[in-house]
Amino acid sequence: WGGFRYAVCAGWRRAAGGAWLAAWSIATNEEGADPWQVAAERVRRALDAGWEAPFETHAAWWRAFWRQSGLRLPNPTLEALWYRETYKFGAVARHGAPPISLQAVWTADEGGIPPWKGDYHHDLNTQLSYWPCYAGNHLEEGLGYLDWLWATRDEAVAYTRHFFDRPGLNVPMTADLRGRQIGGWHQYTHSATTGAWLAQHFYLHWRFSRDRRFLEERAYPYLAEVCAFLEAITEVAPDGKRLLPLSSSPEINDNRLEAWLPPTSNYDLALLRWAFATATELAEELGRAEEAQHWRVVLGTLPDFSYGEDSRLLVAPGLSLAASHRHFSHLMAIHPLSLITWEDGERERQTIRAALAELDLLGPDWWCGYSYAWLASLAARAGDGKRAEQALEIFARAFCSPNSFHLNGDQTGRGYSRLTYRPFTLEGNFAAAAGVQEMLLQSHRGVLHLFPAIPDTWRDLSFTTLRAEGAFLVSAERQHGVTTRVELVAEVGGELRLRDPFGGAPYHYECRSVTGSDIAATTSRRGGILHGLLPAGATLTLSAE
Repeated sequence: WGGFRYAVCAGWRRAAGGAWLAAWSIATNEEGADPWQVAAERVRRALDAGWEAPFETHAAWWRAFWRQSGLRLPNPTLEALWYRETYKFGAVARHGAPPISLQAVWTADEGGIPPWKGDYHHDLNTQLSYWPCYAGNHLEEGLGYLDWLWATRDEAVAYTRHFFDRPGLNVPMTADLRGRQIGGWHQYTHSATTGAWLAQHFYLHWRFSRDRRFLEERAYPYLAEVCAFLEAITEVAPDGKRLLPLSSSPEINDNRLEAWLPPTSNYDLALLRWAFATATELAEELGRAEEAQHWRVVLGTLPDFSYGEDSRLLVAPGLSLAASHRHFSHLMAIHPLSLITWEDGERERQTIRAALAELDLLGPDWWCGYSYAWLASLAARAGDGKRAEQALEIFARAFCSPNSFHLNGDQTGRGYSRLTYRPFTLEGNFAAAAGVQEMLLQSHRGVLHLFPAIPDTWRDLSFTTLRAEGAFLVSAERQHGVTTRVELVAEVGGELRLRDPFGGAPYHYECRSVTGSDIAATTSRRGGILHGLLPAGATLTLSAE
């Protein structure tokens, strides 16, 4: 179709001992003039090589993958959930391979197009799919996403010029493998702030890796181009405040005219505020004072969020969430953007409590499975381990097929959602894994929080080498409801700020270099935070006395 051709080749031969050895491949005319010859040559090479050597390479990769992180939980449902979703992530997220699409390498073979065309939805689908790679210590796998976003920048810039007629960079919210726009509801496929949400993943990779070269060559340049577009597409009102004239909030009011909301929705505003604040931070980190000051000035023109009664977040100025809704787009400032955190103070805590209370009030009638997965992270940010646990248990039991794939609708008929359909997508699975991790380790605003959202019933648990901001690898253990041991490896080195895991009780610490020799390091307590300065490669072990 349209000049595109492909060929499928399968081959087989009898191997030693009478067994059969088979191989197959698919090629397109983008790989050679004759796709059949390309596919057939691959099959011949595979049959000649045999299966043993490729299998050992495969097994070695998985052994290394499972050494990256692990956990043990008293809740077998959540422990199994995390391992299943981490396996799926390893199966589809590879550096140098295409990023995770709606179904990636799997599909329900019903003889038709996969649900929602199997494309790249930046409505939340690709973003949620990569949430677990940061704390899960799988940054290498996450690079497949970032490399693709970087490689398709020219297509994004062309789309930005053609559709918006503005400088800078935005990304179509529905895209094909080359990053080209394809169809979708207008309000989200043409969203002006999609690029900002995608840029957050560049930022997270920097924060969790402290890879200076990545910051200089990828993270800041991408974000700066996004901010150039956002500055150009927004307008300054007579009151001096900057607004986005055509504003929306996925997927409020679906594809109807009313989906264009009073400017500026809290979804768009959260991404605008995050983008300019982060651009300021990164420009300062790189010593670009003039650029930092420019972004700081633009940030100063943005209004505050729209609040309703009890400090709850509205959808847009004067517009409350009116009914059950699957996409918590109006709560972006809480999670994943961390603009409103529990640690900020009582007003922010009330906003988070009110957001969760509103979700309870409106109910889950029109939620998907990913709604419960996202809810787990929101609850974890409020320190509500019981609620996070319940949300993830419902996800695992009601919104997944027997083979564990997220089917969007409630499969139990128990009223967890009025949606009972079965289209499968992956973002719910991966957001659920991230929700488990949020219960065990959080790091934002430069502070590490151990076991921030553990249910009271969880007395004995542990995790190994989860990753925190600042490029710290963290292992920790709790026994009888008390944190007994913490180990932190400083990959890059720098200042450690850890919320006191011992609750003010005495503790012992030792610090060793990468060679195992003792290092004369010190830690101190200030305001409930343990402070330390660790050299690169150092391992700090803390244990309760």
